[in-house]
Amino acid sequence: MNTLTSPRPVARRSLFKAGAFGAAAVAGGLALSACGGGSLRGSGGGGDSLTFKLAETHPDDYPTTLGDKKFAELAEKYTDGRIKIQVYPNAQLGEESDAIEQVQMGSIEMTRISSAPMGEFVPAMGLFSLPYLFDDADHLWRFLDSENGKKLLGEAEGAGFKGLGYFDPGARSFYTSKKAIKAPADVKGLKIRVQESQVQIDFIKALGGSPTPMDYGEVYSSLQSGLLDGAENNEPSYYSASHYEVAKNYTLDRHMRVAEVLLINKDTWDGLDSADQEALQKAADEATPFQREKWDAQVETDLEKLRGEGVTINEITDLTPWREATRSVIDKHGADLGTYIDAVEELRSA
Repeated sequence: MNTLTSPRPVARRSLFKAGAFGAAAVAGGLALSACGGGSLRGSGGGGDSLTFKLAETHPDDYPTTLGDKKFAELAEKYTDGRIKIQVYPNAQLGEESDAIEQVQMGSIEMTRISSAPMGEFVPAMGLFSLPYLFDDADHLWRFLDSENGKKLLGEAEGAGFKGLGYFDPGARSFYTSKKAIKAPADVKGLKIRVQESQVQIDFIKALGGSPTPMDYGEVYSSLQSGLLDGAENNEPSYYSASHYEVAKNYTLDRHMRVAEVLLINKDTWDGLDSADQEALQKAADEATPFQREKWDAQVETDLEKLRGEGVTINEITDLTPWREATRSVIDKHGADLGTYIDAVEELRSA
């Protein structure tokens, strides 16, 4: 069978969001039909040998990329070489918003994506964007590893994805170019970059800031030019993207723990036999603790490097005023997430 390559989708992003997957699937089916293909069986073509592309935004040595590579290594091992996964770091296949659309359509098979933009396709993923919901990393992982965490991952299937697992997201914190943020009131009037997530947009508004959705690759130049006053991200992202060069105030308020999700196109998944599905799931399960270990080590290393680069790090120890200032975000966006929020609360003191 000849190699099947589907064209990149041209529809507007609204087509691909939750509730419109049927239309996208029809469009994808027509595209595949036009190419003379059948079911998606990988970019590398037919028989028992399959090659899948995995899109990654971050650099080659970034913890999530290392997790991707470990997953690819284990997938090849557990399928006796039948499935090879090619990891494309540095947004070679597009930024997250582009990559997820391509995976949904089947233009590429896999991606690692933040749950924030994923919330536009699977609304329940907005849970992870709710501010100050988790006390710490252990609290987050108690939820992710629970039955409710697995149930939430399963909701991706309704949008055309199969969720294979979570990677460690770290905690997102503010960084600014001029004015340091030390209290909720300090955000007022600042132009802050956010991901394409209504929850994050409302979060910045609740603090009095001006949210500015923007692709990750545009943040450095926007901070440098003054188009942005600040952004928010975890320590490895802040350091690896060199954003500290143009925004030297880092506030560790750890307002969001936005889980990373490892996804495969649902049609591609369904086209695999049960043995290969089990092998890929096993590979994802084993890649997760590896990635978490790499993440923790990277955070400590990068914090030390940031201090060496002259970054001013402000540690927030009392989250009470921050939670009070942003309670409206949870009230608004948590209305349909009661079951999951209750599960998070029950695990708070576990």
